[in-house]
Amino acid sequence: MPKIIVHGTGEFEVPHGKRLVKALVEDANVDQLHACGGQSRCTSCRVKFIAGEPEEITEAEKETLRVREISEDGIRLSCQIQCNQDMELEIISRLEGSGRKDLGSPVSDEIQPEPVWTEKS
Repeated sequence: MPKIIVHGTGEFEVPHGKRLVKALVEDANVDQLHACGGQSRCTSCRVKFIAGEPEEITEAEKETLRVREISEDGIRLSCQIQCNQDMELEIISRLEGSGRKDLGSPVSDEIQPEPVWTEKS
């Protein structure tokens, strides 16, 4: 089982292949936002990788980051990442202090839209 280290929260073992956004909310009990329901339409589920950033990225995530002009190294969308390895990260977008009433729409178990994987460049 992959280990996720969340700065300021702790270390958590999560099921292999689980979506990172779901692991953060369900396993780490972090108030990680996911306003669009994990569809790669917004950037509310952003995290910053300290270590273990996946080399693969979905085309949807790459396009969303491009359109939103997010190019800082290590910033990724947790809704588009599978927990297939150990990772260390910081939460960027939390419910606390956001002014939102909830975390966002329900997130499916499978990455949406259907992932087309490519190498992160």
